[in-house]
Amino acid sequence: MSEIICLCNEVHEADLRAYLDANPVNSIDELREQASICNKCMQCQDLVEGEIYLARLRRQQAGS
Repeated sequence: MSEIICLCNEVHEADLRAYLDANPVNSIDELREQASICNKCMQCQDLVEGEIYLARLRRQQAGS
C-alpha cells in the first residue's frame, strides 16, 4: 500500500512516481505548473523534490 505524501491533495507516492516517470519534470515549480498535484502548501516539498530527483536518475539510467 502506498503512502500519502501530500495530505492537502491526497497524493500517493506511487501516483507521484508514475507521473514523474511519464512526464519529465525537473523541479517542484515545473510540477506545480504542469499538474494539480501541488498547491504550494510546502508540507511535502522535501519528499516531492526527492521523488523528482529519483525520477531524473531513473530517466538517466534508462537513457544510458
